[in-house]
Amino acid sequence: MSPKVEKISDKSLLLGEGPHWDDRTQALYFVSILENSIHKYDAATGTHTSTKLDGRPGFIVPLDGHLDQFVVGLEREFVVVQWDGANAARVVRLLGEVDHHATGNRINDGKADPRGRLFAGTMDGATNIEKLEAHKGNLYRLDESGITALCDRITISNGLAWDVGAKAMYYIDSVECNIRRYDYDADTGDISNPQHIFDLKQHDVEGLPDGCTIDTDGNLWVAVFGGGCVIQVSPEGELLRAVPVPAKQVTSCTFGGPDLNILFVTTARIDTVEEQKFPSGCTFRITGLGVKGHPNVNFKL
Repeated sequence: MSPKVEKISDKSLLLGEGPHWDDRTQALYFVSILENSIHKYDAATGTHTSTKLDGRPGFIVPLDGHLDQFVVGLEREFVVVQWDGANAARVVRLLGEVDHHATGNRINDGKADPRGRLFAGTMDGATNIEKLEAHKGNLYRLDESGITALCDRITISNGLAWDVGAKAMYYIDSVECNIRRYDYDADTGDISNPQHIFDLKQHDVEGLPDGCTIDTDGNLWVAVFGGGCVIQVSPEGELLRAVPVPAKQVTSCTFGGPDLNILFVTTARIDTVEEQKFPSGCTFRITGLGVKGHPNVNFKL
């Protein structure tokens, strides 16, 4: 069975990002960073709803124990947002603020690790991707002890996936055109010993690595911004396959569906050197991959 790629709706976003499948509600949550909006796709009904926030959201992750509350990276703040998926959302709590030294930065991507801690990175907040200032971002962890800086000199913070069995965390600074692997301690959330495991240029993959996820075989699925595809990469750094997506700017992906065998993919339509035409900016689902993912973890506050 060959993979099948379909739009989940006709809504085209400027910069769709951060897909998170909530197994409790069988819904996909994601953001449109440059349109200041958070989104919900109800898989049972096919309904796609959204609401505006006062700032650019870098990610949305459900709050454990609450069906209508989410942790959102909003500009440089971690906030709790209350949203029923239909009406206007509101910020109900501030959890912390980062990058006080670089007030023009913004949070770009974030996920909860297997224990429910939040990992999120920052980058320069310039809206023109060609004018981004390099090495301004950082990677942070948010847990019961507060906010901890994990690494600095990041340009475009992306990626994030964990393999508990292999004691590994994967992370991407897109401009490196590479995937980082860290040793990961699930008990403490600490990371160490960074190594580059997959160079896109050496494998003739056009574009930049963006968001990623991991399947139950331990293989990574990486969105390729500017490459129009999602690639499957082994933990040893072997390119296993590339699945084309009908949008050049592929931004992130996550597994979802009742059996966690559907890969949901977000895309963008930011005009750079050429116009990004429809269905660029749409969110897609890919079936028939023959693999499954892990349940997305909600943030434990």
